[in-house]
Amino acid sequence: MLHSAYSFSLLRLLFASKKVTAMEVVDHLLQHIEIQKDLNAFVNVYDQEIIENAVLVNQKIAHNQGGPLAGMVVGLKDMIAYKDHPLQAGSKILTNYISPFHATVTQRLLAADALIIGHQNCDEFGMGSSSENGYFGTVLNPLDKTRVAGGSSGGSAAAVKAKMCHVSIGTDTGGSVRQPAAFCGLVGLKPSYGRISRHGLVAYASSFDTAGILAHTVEDCASVLEVIAGADPFDSTASAREVPCYTSVLHDSARYKVACLAETLSHGGLQPEIKDHTLDGLELLKKAGHQVHNVHFELLKYALPTYYILVNAEASTNLARFDGIRYGYRSSHATTLEEVYIKSRTEGFAKEVKKRIMLGSFVLSASQCETHYIKALKVRNMIKKVMQDILSHYDFIILPTTTTTAFKVNSFVSNPLSMYWSDLYTVLASVAGLPAISLPNGVDQKDLPIGVQVIGNYFEEAKLLTFASHFESIVK
Repeated sequence: MLHSAYSFSLLRLLFASKKVTAMEVVDHLLQHIEIQKDLNAFVNVYDQEIIENAVLVNQKIAHNQGGPLAGMVVGLKDMIAYKDHPLQAGSKILTNYISPFHATVTQRLLAADALIIGHQNCDEFGMGSSSENGYFGTVLNPLDKTRVAGGSSGGSAAAVKAKMCHVSIGTDTGGSVRQPAAFCGLVGLKPSYGRISRHGLVAYASSFDTAGILAHTVEDCASVLEVIAGADPFDSTASAREVPCYTSVLHDSARYKVACLAETLSHGGLQPEIKDHTLDGLELLKKAGHQVHNVHFELLKYALPTYYILVNAEASTNLARFDGIRYGYRSSHATTLEEVYIKSRTEGFAKEVKKRIMLGSFVLSASQCETHYIKALKVRNMIKKVMQDILSHYDFIILPTTTTTAFKVNSFVSNPLSMYWSDLYTVLASVAGLPAISLPNGVDQKDLPIGVQVIGNYFEEAKLLTFASHFESIVK
């Protein structure tokens, strides 16, 4: 029975009918983790702790006192603080760091009686699109172990797909939840910037970063978002807007106007099968009564350069705090204070992170700030305005999540620019701060999953999830 109970909505029914216990669920998932260690999805598994917590949660369930996520097993990306547990952000420079506090997301999950099973592997500081850049090694795709699981939340996606947990909480700066979701055939939700508190998330680019959710179903994403969204006194960017009951509107029968960005389907780097499946999905929407129109978005070619200039600039500032003095790794080869700074950072950061810090420092330098950083800020505002204009006439924007399906391990190591271009379609929502969700949309000839992405308007996650649930039902 547990073999089919990976949707939490189904698991709730099994708990209610007393057909399974939280302890049985946890034991089953821990077995999956042990059997599939070669995927390298987890950096730390808190097995004894979750077994003990499952007993307590099961008692609550038995007495009808469980929280809204009672018995849900959740994995945390290694960028999210869990008090008294290691937190490394996939980096050597945070070796032996133990978080002294909970991230707000973690605190709310625990308060809802979710069971946290461990921290999941990722690209170092969230910088990557393949989960090959982390200190703990490459994450493999459960569907084809010669391919990547995506990034930077690759371990989070692999763990859900391999049935090691019900849901993962990742972080999404430019697509780090949505792209792995597409590569692994999952639902991946990035909410509006400010919908979820960033308190306790390791910072990469603060005006882009947000927590996100990876799950098997739209309903599971909605259940988790209800719990973790909302205002937070520890994060002034977290919105005080009311958090709706997202699960209650999922089956609304409304019909919507949808804009398809024409340039995303005519792009030369788009895998033909992804284009075909996207067009098939649009036809299904039309048959279901939705209006679908092609819309031009001429700023598409500027989105990726704008994104990388801005996030690297912010990263160069955010990562200045890792100096070998206050916490984490300290070089044993330093003999002076200056050498402590230099050697600790040189030895503690890997190649990709150092490259991005240097690029960020360059675009913020006095000679380049006006021509690169300031100009990128202006283009970001232009992209926001155009996206807002489209969403003032349409309910949603639809486009592929990725240009290709999951690629081979090490295939982009010698060509990092190709890796960057794989973020082309996901950075749009990130640059604009809009909510977006990646949904499974069939498979290619190699049986690799294809994702379609839906972008909604600011803080309209309820409507976005309703539409996503409808798309999910007509594609299955």
